[in-house]
Amino acid sequence: MNGGGAGKLADPKEDPLPGVDTYKNFNTIDWVREKSKGRDRLREIHSKSKESLWALLLSISDAFSGWLLMLLVGLMAGAVAAAIDITTHWLTDMKDGVCLVGFWFNHEHCCSTSNQTTFLEWDRCPQWQSWAQLITGTSQGGFAYMVDYLMYMFWALLFAFLAVALVGAFGSHASGSGIPEIKTILSGFIFRGFLGKWTLVIKTVTMVLAVSSGLAVGKEGPLVHVACCCANVLCHHFTKFRQNEAKRREVLSAAAAVGVSVAFEAPIGGVLFSLEEVSYYFSLKTLCRSFFAALVAAYTLHSINPFGSGRHGPFDVNFHADWHPVELAPFILLGIFGGLWGALFIKANIAWCHTRKSTRLGRCPVTEVLLVMALTALLAFPNIYTRMSGEELLSKLFDDCSLFNSSLLCGYQQGNSAASRPAGEGLRTALWQLALALLFKMIITIITFGIKVPSGVFIPSMVVGAIAGRLLGVGMKQLAYHHHDWMLSRDWCSPRRDCITPALYAVVGAAACLGGVTRMTVSLVVIMFEVTGRREHIMPLLAATMTSKWVAGAFVRVGFDEALIRLKGYPFLEPKDEIEHRSLAKDVMRPRKSDPALAVLTQDGMTLGQVEALVKSTCFSGFPVVVSQQSKRLVGFVLRRDLLVAIDDARRRQKGVVSASQVLFRQHAPTQPPKAPPHLRLRDILDLSPFTISDRMPMGITVDIFRKLGLRQCLVTHNGRLLGIITKKDIVKHMAQIANRDPDSVFLN
Repeated sequence: MNGGGAGKLADPKEDPLPGVDTYKNFNTIDWVREKSKGRDRLREIHSKSKESLWALLLSISDAFSGWLLMLLVGLMAGAVAAAIDITTHWLTDMKDGVCLVGFWFNHEHCCSTSNQTTFLEWDRCPQWQSWAQLITGTSQGGFAYMVDYLMYMFWALLFAFLAVALVGAFGSHASGSGIPEIKTILSGFIFRGFLGKWTLVIKTVTMVLAVSSGLAVGKEGPLVHVACCCANVLCHHFTKFRQNEAKRREVLSAAAAVGVSVAFEAPIGGVLFSLEEVSYYFSLKTLCRSFFAALVAAYTLHSINPFGSGRHGPFDVNFHADWHPVELAPFILLGIFGGLWGALFIKANIAWCHTRKSTRLGRCPVTEVLLVMALTALLAFPNIYTRMSGEELLSKLFDDCSLFNSSLLCGYQQGNSAASRPAGEGLRTALWQLALALLFKMIITIITFGIKVPSGVFIPSMVVGAIAGRLLGVGMKQLAYHHHDWMLSRDWCSPRRDCITPALYAVVGAAACLGGVTRMTVSLVVIMFEVTGRREHIMPLLAATMTSKWVAGAFVRVGFDEALIRLKGYPFLEPKDEIEHRSLAKDVMRPRKSDPALAVLTQDGMTLGQVEALVKSTCFSGFPVVVSQQSKRLVGFVLRRDLLVAIDDARRRQKGVVSASQVLFRQHAPTQPPKAPPHLRLRDILDLSPFTISDRMPMGITVDIFRKLGLRQCLVTHNGRLLGIITKKDIVKHMAQIANRDPDSVFLN
């Protein structure tokens, strides 16, 4: 039945793989009816606007209410994202030390007056002290190292415990990224409670704790969920969107764009992300409003400036040299790596999720989170690159060698000029540390995603790709220095020119791995373009992204979000799925041979008591109306809600209506016998043009009809005689059953 998105949803089964009973927890909207209801409302407002000045003003305010709502969504989401960024940076730095000027300052703001503010030179910032300095008075020696180690693990475990405890106690919908559920909601299904106020609060708090703990999770995916929660909460203050589910989903599509916009300060990329990856229907009006809301959110976030002065977005991206066509080969190589990583991550994580359900970890989420957190902190602290947060590590890897304070990743020793770039003494150590960090990030990301805390896959995937890209970039830089005569153009890469930019390889690698996991293409390239601000790098990004999509698609057919939708059994009708078999509508419709007869109403001959008994004994959203039980000639369709409202109004307002009253769905009432109770005429609530298909309709065409028209149900007839009904849930279950004939066909080609 139709309903809002802020109620309470019963949790799915422990094993939510696609099955017959899985979809009982979800209801779907009727896009055709909602669109028609919106047009009727607009027509009524326009007709009244000619009667008085006040009605004209109400009509104007109704027309601009959508833009006002988009403004409020952008402002609210931008402010919430800024608060999340500020708090996350502060708690992340708290694991390593505290600011003496004020404990509420993170490391960057605390050391803003010092010349040495990098991660590698904390001991040179007098305003910031590590926990070892506060406890032992020194930062040198094995004992001081162990103190820092233990304090790092203590804070990490504390943050992780608080996150999983709050999710388990107050907001079960706050775990995960939320993007699979958002996609299902935008396709027309209803998740009660998933976009409510309480979910917004719990998701925001636990997201900060989970990211600050050091788990291999990101906040970019959950920010989409947070933005949609903000939009849903604000929709309840506008009648136009509160009473129309289709219009509310237009707002949620715009909110998804806002979430990506505040995550990367990329409003254009956010709009394309919503269009390419999340939204089910995306009209031109939604496109304009999405862009407006994304701009407002990005400007609000930039005005608050949570990243510090001089920084635009979460990453510092600076390049000193342009790329050359010769480098397309290593860029494509990074695309191949990204595709392989995406396929490996999807298959390994889905397999791990299945294993989790069969062990005690699935029944003890707190224990699982603490074990994963302990393993992460234990292995991450000794390596300087794994100890950093994901955003900080990306910012370092994206930084140009000429501006990177630690020259180990640049391929030359500090103090040497850019023209003479021999490998420094610490280069081999740095490369080994990065290689170990790459292996660690790959394994821990697979294990982490799926635990009961807010977790996004954007940043962990980008970290894997950025490390691989930086390693390849340093290798290309050394190759260009020692063998510059191998290059196709000696003038381009002479010994006196700095022609290779390792940071560019990191950016391309990050885009390739994220594309391999999510299968984003155009939106991903635009997001990375907005992050770097360099249009000349679109070609390397496009080459790597498309390569990663093709390579990953050769091994795993769907992206990670679609794989999670199928794993959790959500009723989502994937637009990309094709039906290759030759089944017909009669093979999918209900009732089947083993089912009871179809519940129908007749246009006359039924009493009010019989109608009420039929409604109480069933839970259907509506009932077909036929001429008689014998002929089954279709007359129309009546919704359950409209029927109940009409019966209630008749009992209260019409005198003499009793259970013995005849219910009529015809225009002309038959002659009424003397002293008989009055008829109850309900033709006004009858839909005389329900969508019908023939029983010989191929299922491929039937599925396309449901996708493109957004139908909730359609009636199956044969020469005008009603045979059965097909609902959207029937379509989804049929598609899932086809996919599960071969266990591997859910993900493989």
